Order: sequence, then structure tokens, then C-alpha cells
Amino acid sequence: MKSITMDAFNHSSILSLILILSLSSIQMSLGARNLLQTSAPTLPTIPSLPKPSLPPLPAMPTLPTVPTLGKPTLPPLPSTQIPSLPTMPTVPKVSLPPLPATSLPTIPSIPTIPITIPSIPFLSPPPSTTSP
Repeated sequence: MKSITMDAFNHSSILSLILILSLSSIQMSLGARNLLQTSAPTLPTIPSLPKPSLPPLPAMPTLPTVPTLGKPTLPPLPSTQIPSLPTMPTVPKVSLPPLPATSLPTIPSIPTIPITIPSIPFLSPPPSTTSP
């Protein structure tokens, strides 16, 4: 019994919500139509304002000139003797033993897929009665 009353309450609340929304949309559309049908009010004119005048910009001051300096002379670089690199000692050549012979396994053959499709007797069309 309790579930029936809750179910009825849910349905009635949904119906009342739909009714309220539809009535409010009707009132809104009537209000919008009323606003469209009335003439627009005349707006007051904006008075013209005087244009402000700015004082003239001051003259740019002159910058002092930068004195030019002569190029300094650098003393010559001292010459250095690069020592020769020591010789590398020779490394004896090492011979490796031969690798044991290994046989590779044989690769199995890949089975082939038949290309022809077998005909199924009950799906084939009946033979024609007329000859071409």
C-alpha cells in the first residue's frame, strides 16, 4: 500500500511541475509580446562635452656625446711547446678458437589453404530448362 501512495505522489508532483512550467512559459510569451507591441520609449539626448586640450610636450633634452676611446694594444701571447704524445705499446694479437659447428633445425612446411570453394548441392541454382 505504501509503494502505491509514493508512486502516486511522484506522478502528481511531476504533473504539477509540468503544469507550472507550461503556465510560466505562457505568461513569459505574453509578456514578451506585450513588450514588442509597445513603442520604444524616447531616450534623452546626450549633451556634447567639451574636448579637453593637453599642454604641449616639453622639448627633448640633448644627450652628452660619448667620447671615443682608442683600441688598446695587447702584448703578444707567449709561444708554448706542445709535448709529443707517448707511443702506444703494441698489443699482441689473440686468436680465438673456432666455434663448434651447429646445424640449424629444419623449418616445418606451412600447410596450403584450398582456393576452390566446394559447391553445396542444396544452395546451387536449379538447372535451366532452356538452352542458350
